Amino acid sequence: MDYVFMTDSDSDLPFDLKVKYDIPVVYMPYSINGVEYFDDLGQTLNSGDYYAAMRNGAVPITSALNETTYMEIFEPILKEKDLLFVGFSSKMSSTMSAILSTRATLLEKYPERKFEVVDTLSISGPMTLLILKAHEMYRNGAPMDEVASWLRNNYDRAQAFFVVDDLKYLKRGGRISSTAAAFGTMLDLKPIIVETQEGTLASCSKVRGRKKAIGYLVDQTIANLEDPTESVFIILHADCLSDAETLKAELLKKEPRLNIRIDSVGPVVGAHCGPGTLACCFMGKRRPV
Repeated sequence: MDYVFMTDSDSDLPFDLKVKYDIPVVYMPYSINGVEYFDDLGQTLNSGDYYAAMRNGAVPITSALNETTYMEIFEPILKEKDLLFVGFSSKMSSTMSAILSTRATLLEKYPERKFEVVDTLSISGPMTLLILKAHEMYRNGAPMDEVASWLRNNYDRAQAFFVVDDLKYLKRGGRISSTAAAFGTMLDLKPIIVETQEGTLASCSKVRGRKKAIGYLVDQTIANLEDPTESVFIILHADCLSDAETLKAELLKKEPRLNIRIDSVGPVVGAHCGPGTLACCFMGKRRPV
């Protein structure tokens, strides 16, 4: 190909698929217990230990890469080829601003090159689904403009419905108030979170108890599917494999044609939603909110 397709690890792209399709990935930083790491899609992270540390009080901190780092990543590519970078939602981080600023600098230096940046307005599993379809187009020879256009026209068909197990992580990230977290915990309320059309996270409902929450995920997923055979279906979990397997079984009862894989929530996304998070990620109708 005459251009490079690249993304970042906030997609939670499964490492086996990164290797299978040889997708270059920018690894995003996080720190826990004062030590900085990079999210390498699970190559070096023991997810069980990571989420156990969070349950025991550790507070992971995420951060954005700066323009200098992006310059070091992107410039060697642009010396040789054009570049399509597929990034996570600009509404969740300042990362996209740094990327766009780096792009402007590099295009001044290499005016003969094309450097396309797509803001997927997505993160984690939905972003992975967009990457997989777009990269299939790339492998089949689609030009950069066509791939970028498909991403921008279909981003809001990549959906996620997820439930968290402990409201304190949403409270810590400013998603809900301390009062709402306290009352929600007392009442065993489980907020159902979605990725919105604007590229943010929002609560679309509250369900009492874990069992009912899993049932709600199943019902909303089935209601928002269009073609269950269109793409892989991803269940993500943050150290709650048994619940993920239960969710898979319940989904297959309703729609046996689904091709479901179970993967782990990565450390950067997991830092904000916490252990016990469970998500359904799929290509379907337009996002409901």
